[in-house]
Amino acid sequence: MKYGAGAALAIAVVLPLVVPNAYYLEILTQAYVFAISACGLNVILGFAGQLSLAHAGFFGIGAYTVALLATKAGVTFWAGVPAGIALSAVIGFVVGSICLRSKGHYFAIFTMAVGLIINLIIQKWESLTHGHVGVIGIPGPGAIGPIHFESGIARSYLALVCLALTLVATTRLLRSPVGRTMVAVRESEPLAAAIGLDVMAAKRLAFTISAALAGLAGGLYAGFIGFLGPESSNIEMTFNTLLYVMVGGIGSVVGPVAGTFIVYGLSQVLQVLQHYQMVIFGLALVLLILFMPKGLAGVFRRPSTQPTPLAESASLRAGSSKKGDK
Repeated sequence: MKYGAGAALAIAVVLPLVVPNAYYLEILTQAYVFAISACGLNVILGFAGQLSLAHAGFFGIGAYTVALLATKAGVTFWAGVPAGIALSAVIGFVVGSICLRSKGHYFAIFTMAVGLIINLIIQKWESLTHGHVGVIGIPGPGAIGPIHFESGIARSYLALVCLALTLVATTRLLRSPVGRTMVAVRESEPLAAAIGLDVMAAKRLAFTISAALAGLAGGLYAGFIGFLGPESSNIEMTFNTLLYVMVGGIGSVVGPVAGTFIVYGLSQVLQVLQHYQMVIFGLALVLLILFMPKGLAGVFRRPSTQPTPLAESASLRAGSSKKGDK
């Protein structure tokens, strides 16, 4: 596993240097950004087991925060991105506190409505967001000392570093007690609650982290592209991100990254078949669900002999209660 991760990292480092032209380099950079967004969706869906369809809305919040602060207030990219992350996280916390009171498909419908509302606000609040015209002339990341980011290669490496930090953060989260609580909630909310876990707090935290990572991806997207329209927050963007996660493997840390590169790469290759693109993707998704329901990560994942998070939590609590009885 370590050798595979090292090989993947080496390929990722070399890849921006060997792409044939600026167009493919831009596609590679966008793939890194969308992979960050997919990792964010995987936190709420793969770790906590809650299907959120508002993900593109938080992506749009992060993107428009960077774009509007830069064009209207002269705030730099480096200050705008943290502001976009913070705003996405705060709104995610508030929205999560409300919509997580519902469960199952009701939660999915609730979050889809939230995503549509965010997209409508972006479209209709023309005095702020310029509506369908969009925001143009968004400045990119400025220099940090001797390091400049005007070139496509430099921006690609910046996106790669952000993706690597995202993977490190999500891995540490999954292995932490908080992450194992999220997984326990995913396995069975009633059992998690029965052994004393705070189910609502775990789901709310997962929703907030997911929104924050979407805001990070949106902020990077706005600074790299230089133009922003309401399509960056529409429901199609959410379903594309969901497809990345499903193809790579729900609940896997690196699966969403692999799924992003496969699906987004294929979408660029199939540009010549634009009218049939969704038909091809739909057929591929049906075949994936039938033959690889756990995604690509499920094919290479070895069966685990480790106790489940619920079993670990139950045994720990049982042990502590026995010590208390003594």
